[in-house]
Amino acid sequence: MARYKGPKQRISRRYGVPIFGPHKVLEKRAYPPGQHGPRSRRKLTDYARGLAEKQKLRYCYGLMERQFRRYFEEVKKRRGNTAEMLLQTLETRLDNVAFRLGYAPSRPAARQLVTHGHLKVNGRRVNIPSYNLKPGDVVEARENAHSRQMVVKGLESATVRTVPPWLTLEKEAAKGTVSRMPTAEEAEPIANVQAIVEFYSR
Repeated sequence: MARYKGPKQRISRRYGVPIFGPHKVLEKRAYPPGQHGPRSRRKLTDYARGLAEKQKLRYCYGLMERQFRRYFEEVKKRRGNTAEMLLQTLETRLDNVAFRLGYAPSRPAARQLVTHGHLKVNGRRVNIPSYNLKPGDVVEARENAHSRQMVVKGLESATVRTVPPWLTLEKEAAKGTVSRMPTAEEAEPIANVQAIVEFYSR
């Protein structure tokens, strides 16, 4: 399955949460899309609920099913809380960190910023959106004027968003640092991650 490129707010309405960020459509039409308008839903099975939670998180981070499943299989082998480690793995992706720092207005835009080679990690150019960062890693714009202009423009338009406490931003230098790993609460998940763990553990 290819990465979803269809109407984003249709997906948000299907699951009833702002997956791609706040949008007035959810206030006007707080019901699933379809020609029959508002209607009562049938009671979902445990499997359907787990699937829906998994899809919410997958769409939020812009991942394909195989990639998302691989992340789960990797964290399942480690010791600790699987749900929290899954969120940490998703949150420390380079494209997500660029979005959280305010370098881009959305995760898809941050992904494009990375793939076009506008960012450096610890002084080295990295163009892999899925690159996982560790505490102490520094993410900044490349030296060329175009890259810096792209990042500065993103920072100027991101004044309404706050940088999460697990990241440190030096706005004037267009430089951000991963101070520590995020907690599950700081990731602000839009889905029940424990339900996803149970879904994959069947």
